[in-house]
Amino acid sequence: MTSLSLAPEPVAPEPPAPGAAARRALGRLPGPGVTLAAVCVALVALAALAPGVLATTTPTRIDLGDALAAPSWHHPFGTDEAGRDLYSRVVHGTRLSLGIGLGATAIAMGLALVLGFLSALGGRVVDAVLTRVLEVFFAFPSLLAALLVISVFGPSVKTSVFAVGISSMPGYARMVRGQVLLVRQAGYIESAHALGHGRWRVLVRHLFPNAMRPLVALVTLGVGQSIVWASSLAFLGLGVPPPNPEWGALLDSGRNFITTQWWLEVLPGLVIVLFALSVTTLGRAIRQRLEGAAR
Repeated sequence: MTSLSLAPEPVAPEPPAPGAAARRALGRLPGPGVTLAAVCVALVALAALAPGVLATTTPTRIDLGDALAAPSWHHPFGTDEAGRDLYSRVVHGTRLSLGIGLGATAIAMGLALVLGFLSALGGRVVDAVLTRVLEVFFAFPSLLAALLVISVFGPSVKTSVFAVGISSMPGYARMVRGQVLLVRQAGYIESAHALGHGRWRVLVRHLFPNAMRPLVALVTLGVGQSIVWASSLAFLGLGVPPPNPEWGALLDSGRNFITTQWWLEVLPGLVIVLFALSVTTLGRAIRQRLEGAAR
């Protein structure tokens, strides 16, 4: 008597649809907006590291006979009241502006990490005290807090970095606190404690990396925001003092000619806006990639 087998016959897997691999590869490629943003950020980084590669002349070269010249092939951004090439001044001012943005973001994120982790892991009393401190900071608008710091210590590069960093710290601290509280309740954190891992090991190997992954994009977003705020302070005459070719200082020196020589205000302002939009686009793209990898 022949025995019957109830096991199903093996079925050959269906071949992938034509072009599926190509579509998946194209889906992983950045879009044109992200590519353009990356190119803009790369040019800014090149201008900060090697301004002589992009600049056409020295930023301090004075030519009174060519003062307030309109944009042309010889002077793409025109010249200022002293005949200095505005394009070269924008290029050479990139290092200072980018340094202010990076420094202010580093101060803000460093303080935010300390306060956020202490508030989330220090217990109810510590959390209550630090939350009230952050609420006091939030009572002041960010620009007003920066103006207060500069009015006390005086305008300078270091003061601009410190003022912008302090004024943007409370928002980052609340984000860090919320992310740490969220990750602390995850199942893998409870499993690590159940396996006998020490508090410090759980913090370093599990809690910190997973809590910080969604906040990585904040660094890129913070740099653009810090440069905009520092330029706003300089435009008000409370930033980097002249004759430094910092982007905000260029706006400040050109505001007296805004109705007659528009390029002194518009072109440096467009550079600031374009860089801020570029780093914001890259930050959002990085956040989407990290969220997709987490799934």
